[in-house]
Amino acid sequence: MNRRQIAVIGDRFMKPEAFVAALEPVVGEGGELRSLELPWPDEPMRHGYVDGGIAGLKEYLGDPEEIVRFIDGAEILINHLAPISDEMLGRLAPLKLIAVARGGPVNIDIEACRRRGVLVVNAPGRNASAVAEFTVGAILAETRLIRAGHEALRRGVWRGDLYRADRTGTELSELTVGLIGYGFIGTRVVRLLKPFGCRILVCDPYKTLSAADAADGVLQVGLDQLLAESDVVSLHARVTPQTKGFLAAAQFARMKRGAYFINTARGPMVDYEDLRAALESGHLRGAMLETFWLEPPPPDAPLLKLDNVTLTPHIAGASTTTVKIAARMAAEEVRRYLAGEGPANPC
Repeated sequence: MNRRQIAVIGDRFMKPEAFVAALEPVVGEGGELRSLELPWPDEPMRHGYVDGGIAGLKEYLGDPEEIVRFIDGAEILINHLAPISDEMLGRLAPLKLIAVARGGPVNIDIEACRRRGVLVVNAPGRNASAVAEFTVGAILAETRLIRAGHEALRRGVWRGDLYRADRTGTELSELTVGLIGYGFIGTRVVRLLKPFGCRILVCDPYKTLSAADAADGVLQVGLDQLLAESDVVSLHARVTPQTKGFLAAAQFARMKRGAYFINTARGPMVDYEDLRAALESGHLRGAMLETFWLEPPPPDAPLLKLDNVTLTPHIAGASTTTVKIAARMAAEEVRRYLAGEGPANPC
């Protein structure tokens, strides 16, 4: 009996062994599993939004020749960050299914896969809980001056002035939080914010509020109203031609003076020079930035030096829970494929 070949390409976050463990009960004796581990995140991925690289592909890592050699002969590929281009697909004729263990399969040439009859599935929402938790932590770090106090003490400075009424932060129960995007992550952020008692605004032209959120007082509004009324604006949209650079000088000017901006989504949606100007002028009190225009950003970038910005290296989705969820989702897609069922999350 010919055993179906399954190639697994993970990395030092999405560990190949986690996917192998989830796949083994699904494929049994009828499958032959092999795995490859890429060095991300210890080595940065190619961002692709700014620095070029393989045409049409974003956020990937791996040498195409090495990847082709590893996949060669496989019918099924479980993948996280490895690039799959049209040219590569031309040398991978047996490949019929690619399960991408991420929400946005921007490292895959989806159109080329369609032309060549390769089914691509993804793992939407695999890190939604992790990013939502991180977002709430980011909001608290800014509004309650956790970052400001931490940085001062690291310098040996006791900032007693942070207790002054004109400097201390307002509790979330008195703030309006605006969420741009109401997908897997945005909806979970709403759920986590509700117990704080804050007023919650949502802007998403492609989604409608759930009955539960509407009943709990969450409001769906346009972008201009959200910017004008929110004390905290948190970004949870996706990069599309319509959203690329859509938060720029005009939008930051519409925000309240003294408001905070949180970005745990993607950098290309934000004009970071305009954001820097809004922060330097004091129009915005602070920002928490998890993603950037280029990753890693240049170490001498002026935005990284501002004392009213909290910075993290794109780690909001980094939890072991995310890995387990992604492995289970990929294994379920393989089970469906082998059973002749339709995919759960086709791209």
